[in-house]
Amino acid sequence: MAVAVIVIVLLVAGSLFSLLAALGLVRFPDVYTRMHSASKAGTIGSGLLLLAAGIHALDGAILLRAIAGFFFFLLTAPVAAHLLAKAAHQAGERLHPVSVIDQMPQDKTGSAG
Repeated sequence: MAVAVIVIVLLVAGSLFSLLAALGLVRFPDVYTRMHSASKAGTIGSGLLLLAAGIHALDGAILLRAIAGFFFFLLTAPVAAHLLAKAAHQAGERLHPVSVIDQMPQDKTGSAG
């Protein structure tokens, strides 16, 4: 019974985070805020769903793989989002609202300066 409650809580929390990430992708105005929504809430949502599946399996090896997958999500999603944001900035993607001052140097060599 306790395992079922834990799995239900993880499934609901993961689903809510995934829903918020999807809403952020639809509602946010520019590529940078959309990327933030997808990388933060999407990572936590998919990680919680993966942990729920690992716990529901009632097998230590599967749970260990689910935990390893969750940490893999936590390590790779921020790096990927950072690289995508840097590529979007170098491609000339504008920030929304226009009143934001862009302080990142315009370096075309690939280094941030």
